[in-house]
Amino acid sequence: MAELGMRKPVKGTYDEVLARLPELLKAEGFGVLTRIDVKATLKEKLGVDFRRYQILGACNPKLAHQALSHQIALGVMLPCNVAVWEEDSGQVVVNAVDPLQTIAAQDPSLQPIATQVRERLARVLAAV
Repeated sequence: MAELGMRKPVKGTYDEVLARLPELLKAEGFGVLTRIDVKATLKEKLGVDFRRYQILGACNPKLAHQALSHQIALGVMLPCNVAVWEEDSGQVVVNAVDPLQTIAAQDPSLQPIATQVRERLARVLAAV
């Protein structure tokens, strides 16, 4: 199975990692627009238990504007999702979308913007 996104097991607790991510994203020009608590949603909607798992929808307004100005339909791939979950072992994993796998794969002319987004998200992963 192909690796989806850019994945990194990280040190720290689930709560610590979730608390640090918004500031690390902000340092790279991203704001957190959405936060989906997958565990709570699955419990509420399906009555099932699931591991601790959240999806942060991060957006860099400048780069989003450039991308949308180039390809208006790109909105279906925004914002940039960053997933955080806790493995059964307690290990915390952060997995960020890789825009080279998504937007640049669909429209190669977007590769320069996708590369900038990827570099910024990679720095967030390195810092977390």
